[in-house]
Amino acid sequence: MSVGIIENEKQYLYNFDNRGGTAAIINEAPVYEIGSVSKAFSSVILANAFLENRAKPDDDIRKYLEGNYPNLQFNGKAIALIHLVNLTSRLPNNMPEPPASFKQLSEDSASYAFVHLHEGYTKKKLLDDLHYVTLDTVPGLLPRHSNTAARLLTFILENIYHQPYPYLLKKYITDPLKMNTTFNTTAPGKIKLMAKGYSDNGVLMPYLPANETAAFGLKSNIHDMTRFMQFQLNEKDAAVKLNHQAAWGDTGSFALGMNWFLARSPYGKRIVKNDGTTFGFTTYMLMYPELKFGVVLMTNKYSFTSNDDLGKIAQEIFEQSFYTPEQRSSDGFGFSPNINLFLSNLDKKGFAHATDAFTDLKKNNPSFDLTENEINNWAYSLMQKNKLARALEIFKLNVNLHPASWNVYDSYGEALLKNGQKEEARKMYQKSVELNPGNESGKKALENISRQ
Repeated sequence: MSVGIIENEKQYLYNFDNRGGTAAIINEAPVYEIGSVSKAFSSVILANAFLENRAKPDDDIRKYLEGNYPNLQFNGKAIALIHLVNLTSRLPNNMPEPPASFKQLSEDSASYAFVHLHEGYTKKKLLDDLHYVTLDTVPGLLPRHSNTAARLLTFILENIYHQPYPYLLKKYITDPLKMNTTFNTTAPGKIKLMAKGYSDNGVLMPYLPANETAAFGLKSNIHDMTRFMQFQLNEKDAAVKLNHQAAWGDTGSFALGMNWFLARSPYGKRIVKNDGTTFGFTTYMLMYPELKFGVVLMTNKYSFTSNDDLGKIAQEIFEQSFYTPEQRSSDGFGFSPNINLFLSNLDKKGFAHATDAFTDLKKNNPSFDLTENEINNWAYSLMQKNKLARALEIFKLNVNLHPASWNVYDSYGEALLKNGQKEEARKMYQKSVELNPGNESGKKALENISRQ
């Protein structure tokens, strides 16, 4: 695992080897696949194309493709360039998509089969197959991850600049930032620099083919990625500023820039983050531009939760850098001023009176409000701190406030089950599934309760 931290433009770099069971600091800086963080590099190049008036965000992508693609629209609304980088193109996640036979393979075997499937999938084949894509909704409306969109953007950038993508990568990013150990090639001289990637089962995973460069195939080390993070964190470059502007959603809750996730902390500070996984690697980058603070984490392991796991570590590093242990131990730490106001009232009235306390605050302070999601997240935070009795009361409050939401019943059921209240948990899960027949986790929970 490698760690890069920037605080007030000072860099701290660490490389760890944990193969012996205890993390030991090492001098070498392994090279990792950076997954979908690769897409942020293409976004810099595309932003420069906008700034140089070579293209416009709302341009129909077909303007930059040879041939006729009448299918790349929905109800007359075409895919625009900006849709390729704000995740709303509605193009398939992968082309070619894995065949049904892959479902019969183990997860690790399917990874090897996927790489083999994509190794021979040329630019020509993708563009040919693009004629048969059918969009499911209006582009720009709903976000969905798409490696196809990222790879297609590579071809479009090459057509805009009349230069190969590796040249553009060097011109706009790796050469100016002196990122000498960032590459896409699978040449032996480069591959020998790389760490070996592993699945959650400890199985050695294959490297991605070079033709997936812009989608999720770039390789880099902590020195280069920290330089890239500094470039992003400073926001002095006009292309970076453009990348960090909301292109979909609301930054007050959740928004998408140009291949960046945007949000605000409970204390109003901007958050810019990204993550990427491949079959054997995980990378996570978290930045607070206004605080001049950033963390990038890289590891040669992948699991279903590895990006979330690294995200929690990154946030922990940030919190330890800016807050005292006393502040971090508060039940309201990391949550909005309204949550903390509510908490101060509960400390006086008791968590058993949560509904009454909420009603009183709402009555006496019209600006006071808490969203369903915020209440739910706070309850889970309390549960993680082993304050289950308090968490149960907050989950119960959310059910009282949002009786039509299937998710509040599901969450309350989870907490009740953790507290050993199986029959009460069953009722909550049943209500959740009744409201949302597609709640597969709720159905599974009911099956597990029935077996006990």
